[in-house]
Amino acid sequence: MSNQMPLKSNTPMLWVIRVVSVLIPLVVALLLYIDRFYTLEVGFDTKVLPHLNAFLNSGTALMLITGFVFIKNKNIQLHRLCMMTAFVLSSFFLISYVLYHATQPSTPFGGEGLIRYFYFFILLTHIVLAAVVVPLVLLAIYYAFSNQIEKHKKMVKWTFPVWTYVAITGVLVYLMISPYYV
Repeated sequence: MSNQMPLKSNTPMLWVIRVVSVLIPLVVALLLYIDRFYTLEVGFDTKVLPHLNAFLNSGTALMLITGFVFIKNKNIQLHRLCMMTAFVLSSFFLISYVLYHATQPSTPFGGEGLIRYFYFFILLTHIVLAAVVVPLVLLAIYYAFSNQIEKHKKMVKWTFPVWTYVAITGVLVYLMISPYYV
């Protein structure tokens, strides 16, 4: 008998993953568009959040790489701990990112010359892959928790490098734009 859940019981969770995977990028895009016209007041200065976001992205990258080392050494428990910590850090990042962009105007990049092209290349690939990684991460976690290990392994071959790239480039974007924060 297989350890995998029957397809019928997968359907509701897969629908949740689809909906969340569409809603998150839409909310982020909407916030970036709306900040031209309106900013939310939350009762505290949110200008510290980009610094927190860089810390959260750094922690996510560290947990992803550490979790990769643990699974290569067949330490499943520590691998799971690292992956779930990466997921929690990324979730806090997303909340903080949305809160910051709902309360602060976007910061324009002030660099000139070749660094400007490099910045926008990193930023564009980061943004596109950040949207792509949402369903990948959710599916990878779902397959792991539903004991669909072969599907999990296939999924993480794509998820791990994309998620790691997004976490690292998030820090790079922060480091490059931080001199321009007001």
